[in-house]
Amino acid sequence: CMRFPCRPNGDIDDDEAIKMIRRAIDAGVNYVDTAHPYHGGNSEPLLGRALKNGYREKTLVATKLPSWEVKTEKDFERLLNLQLKRLDLPYVDIYLLHALDKNYWKNYKKLNVFKFLEEKKREGKIRYIGFSFHDELSLFKEIIDSYDWDLCQIQLNILDNNYQACETGLRYAGERGIPVVIMEPLKGGTLARNIPEAVAALYNSYHKSFHPHEWAFKWVANHPEVMTILSGVSSYEQTLDNIRIFSEITPLEGEDLNLIDDVRKIYSAKTKVGCTACRYCMPCPNGVSIPETFTAYNRAAMLDFSDGKRRYGELVKKNAGAPACVACGVCESACPQGIKIIDKLKEAHAYLLG
Repeated sequence: CMRFPCRPNGDIDDDEAIKMIRRAIDAGVNYVDTAHPYHGGNSEPLLGRALKNGYREKTLVATKLPSWEVKTEKDFERLLNLQLKRLDLPYVDIYLLHALDKNYWKNYKKLNVFKFLEEKKREGKIRYIGFSFHDELSLFKEIIDSYDWDLCQIQLNILDNNYQACETGLRYAGERGIPVVIMEPLKGGTLARNIPEAVAALYNSYHKSFHPHEWAFKWVANHPEVMTILSGVSSYEQTLDNIRIFSEITPLEGEDLNLIDDVRKIYSAKTKVGCTACRYCMPCPNGVSIPETFTAYNRAAMLDFSDGKRRYGELVKKNAGAPACVACGVCESACPQGIKIIDKLKEAHAYLLG
């Protein structure tokens, strides 16, 4: 529930989004994932409306404690109550500590978040306790070993198999009996659109005919430790496509995995910035359009230089390009990918307009 279709003014298209959610649940989708900041705070209320008329009873609801808003122990109760009110629910099935990194983790330990979570579990406001993660593998292992988690959530896709928690962390959690939810299986849509010619040719020459995003989903689903896969659908058509893909999904064979390895090598050679356009870095206090800049940079390097340059040039005209950056660092502290945004903005500007 992170990338719903929106109206021209930026608001969620409620009717379309609710139709998508209900169609997915009707087809058997039994896990819906939202969070406090998604769609500028409007995702939770939208989901609450979508779950009326009997849909709440058919699915698990997951939302997340916004780690960046936690300053004192009192914030735990305040934020959970706010989220339950926005969802219009008496409880959530899954409550995750959002986007854990070393600083958030240190703060949670200091404030004894587990005392609060277990209390809310006893009260029936939370059924399962987990965390979503964006940091190094060593910290992931530390967090996994620190508590008897019900589940965890990590980023994994064919390009990020050795990034953050990665496949090693996935297996580590699985060995300890902790189910894993996967986010960013398409890397913010990168693996579904604007496919490089060399990648398309590789897929097209293979004896099995699947769309690139199908291969991406299949690769993630091929890991036995994976409990479920999150897909930020942006249209009703994508919803139907996902239902079809996961209804028909089968294990990959050795030669299939070799194909994915070859695809990974092509992408790795072309990608300039590992940005997923999650927009955690936005809004920039100085008006820099950070995700759009990196999208243009990657597009120029991977697909079409003139188009990437044109897109970035339009941002610069609006004073939303790298020259507007004052290196305040707010974006870097918020980035779940750990991107050195300030340096990468300069690099993108030099590449596209230098």
